[in-house]
Amino acid sequence: MIMGFKSDMVVYTTLECETQEEMLGCMKLAKEEGADLVELCINSLSFSHISQVENLLRTRTLPSIVCCRPNAPPAVSGNGGDWKTTCLQVLKLALRLDVEFVEVALEVASDAVMAELMSLRLNSKIIVSSHVNGGEPPTAEKLGNLIINLQATGADIVKLVIDVSYITDVAPVFQTLTHCQVPLIARAVGDRGLISQLLGPKYGAFFVCGSLNGKSIPGLPCLSSIKEVYQLENMNADTRVFGVVSNPVGHSKGPLLHNPAFRHTGYNGIYVPLLVDNINEFFRVYSSNDFAGFSVGIPHKEAAVGCCDEVDPLAKSIGAVNTIIRRPSDGKLIGYNTDCEACLTAIEDTLRERQTTNDIASEGSPIAGKLFVLVGAGGAGRAMAFGAKSRGARVVIFNRNYERAKALAIAVSGEAFPFECINEFSPETGMILANSSAIGMQPRIDQTPVCKEALKSYDLVFDAVYTPRNTRLLQEAAEVGAAVVSGVEMFIRQALGQFKLFTDGLAPEDFMRKIVLEQF
Repeated sequence: MIMGFKSDMVVYTTLECETQEEMLGCMKLAKEEGADLVELCINSLSFSHISQVENLLRTRTLPSIVCCRPNAPPAVSGNGGDWKTTCLQVLKLALRLDVEFVEVALEVASDAVMAELMSLRLNSKIIVSSHVNGGEPPTAEKLGNLIINLQATGADIVKLVIDVSYITDVAPVFQTLTHCQVPLIARAVGDRGLISQLLGPKYGAFFVCGSLNGKSIPGLPCLSSIKEVYQLENMNADTRVFGVVSNPVGHSKGPLLHNPAFRHTGYNGIYVPLLVDNINEFFRVYSSNDFAGFSVGIPHKEAAVGCCDEVDPLAKSIGAVNTIIRRPSDGKLIGYNTDCEACLTAIEDTLRERQTTNDIASEGSPIAGKLFVLVGAGGAGRAMAFGAKSRGARVVIFNRNYERAKALAIAVSGEAFPFECINEFSPETGMILANSSAIGMQPRIDQTPVCKEALKSYDLVFDAVYTPRNTRLLQEAAEVGAAVVSGVEMFIRQALGQFKLFTDGLAPEDFMRKIVLEQF
């Protein structure tokens, strides 16, 4: 338990407000969103006299860290004088008022300053912090040496804020958390640093930082997600890590589905977004059995094949994997593709429903013999093309990169055409259209790969995009009378396939479907 807090994990958020009223308002909101603690950045506050800061500290409604950085004076300030002196006055005031935590920057934490601060405190804990920015990527050795310097000040708690350029730069942070002999607050800054907060508790972090009111801050989860989606307070050293390897990754709904499913089945796992630039380097760095399984998204599905030690025959024939499992017995990476069956069964079930409604019976796959028009030739497109071919469809591929379309067409004994010709392509009616591209995905929801008039030639239209659920393509297809299949349905089915692989067979289908249909 940490200094009066009920849990071994404390959730906090940083408040940077110009007025006392804003600070108190944000503090109330932070409490509502699940924060146990707030970091009050006095640098952002405009005040003419230190008594105004005293009033803020006396009226605060949450335990606090008082932070006043001497090298970052406020942009708007009426307090005048030397800002470094003012900062020290603020910190001393906080200690006299017995504020829970006071943060001192390493550059001002001299022996004399620390001795004075120590002499003033009652129950307050003193945090000494350092910001690591620019230069070479952080190493465990470099961070370890910095912690020694921080600890030498006599700090109760040490804090590292580290700028990272790649997700692999976060690995030394985890190593440092695991081996640190003093309480450590560690935060990796930037989009690639998000896992420093989401996985920190697994490695011993006791403070987790989140953003307030859903505000997008690179490297921070929003406060509400920490306790609602991820429930990080349940994480321990044995928690197995899963995640979606993609770029971009912010649109992924995977965490909203897999994390509740882990809890529902009693499985000790967490599923996080993994913004990966170089997939080979990612798997080289995160090679422990703790990192147990991965969904693979755009643009890594084909490159991921080369990262695997073994590949399932279907995935090998497709040339793309969307799921990778680390085999516990030997640590080898095994690749699978759950996109193929997810897409094709969703289309088949919808066609069978349509046939039943029209009293048309068919044996085998209702896709057999149909012209299957595919937009996109990436990883998901390859899965759809091979799946359609296996069902006996005639496959035609349109892609902005025509050479890529031709290569896939050859692989499935189909045809390829330039993307610009798709609206004029109408050799027959009753065709199936499948969009595997990102056209129409948020935020470009006004886009569509095929014009409304051309959709009249199709019996069914499928769109792999699931954000938004009802894309412009699907709206216009329904308006002209085609059956439509949302990417949400494919998402549910491929996620079920992945979850079975992640957990060695668990499959709470009704529960997962309910979550998707209610929340997505």
